[in-house]
Amino acid sequence: MAGSNPDYRFCPRCAAPLVLRNGPQFGGLPRQACPDSACGFVWWDNPAPVVAALVEYRGRIVLARNQAWAEGAFGLITGFLERDEEPAAAAMREVKEELDLDASSASLIGVYPFTRKNEVLIVYHLVADGDITLNEELAEYRLIAPEKLKAWDYGTGLAVADWLARRRG
Repeated sequence: MAGSNPDYRFCPRCAAPLVLRNGPQFGGLPRQACPDSACGFVWWDNPAPVVAALVEYRGRIVLARNQAWAEGAFGLITGFLERDEEPAAAAMREVKEELDLDASSASLIGVYPFTRKNEVLIVYHLVADGDITLNEELAEYRLIAPEKLKAWDYGTGLAVADWLARRRG
């Protein structure tokens, strides 16, 4: 159910048991909230902002496999946007952290919902160079010629489809 989180059973401010409430003051959705109106805590359950990078490296696109993913599952470089961080800078930071590449430019591809993980994806096309060195998060990577790149139908794959469509133009 939207707005509910089984991990939040008690108010993190006053420890009262949370109750499910609804109404215009809760955005029209059921929300877990503190019954103590003086406390005022509401679990909004807003999506987390995530940056993603479609990395162009020496004319090819980098796809990476996270250590936790199944064999053969590859995707874009992603990471959470930090407090007070500019999204394009965050995408460049993630590329540096995960691939040890320096990005020289970043252009916004688009913003996409990823409801399965309660995230909003802010996706950039980055041109990067250096020598690829994977961090501990990544198991392996592939370099794909742009004309061989295929989009997938969820998450960052939607941005890949948009980038490919603009490229064909």
